[in-house]
Amino acid sequence: MVSRRRTRATAALLAGIVAATLAMPSPAQAANGTIGQRETVCASDLFVRTQPNGAWMGTLYQGQTFLVEGPRSGGYVYGFAYGHINRRGWVQDGWFC
Repeated sequence: MVSRRRTRATAALLAGIVAATLAMPSPAQAANGTIGQRETVCASDLFVRTQPNGAWMGTLYQGQTFLVEGPRSGGYVYGFAYGHINRRGWVQDGWFC
């Protein structure tokens, strides 16, 4: 009798752990920007540059937005950085939610 209770308790505990694990939010998956879309920055910070791999002119932070206008060049994409930057520039592609 005691072992049957233990088995049921263990099964209930494992079911609870599995349910809690499945309910946890998964980490955000970063993706390339879509031209014509205002994308949300997934990275903790994303440098806005004057040209691909060029001089730094500001930083976008997670949750801020960037209007992807294109073109793409060398892993970077051109567009408009909203927020405190409010200017056009290049950001490394692949860091949008």
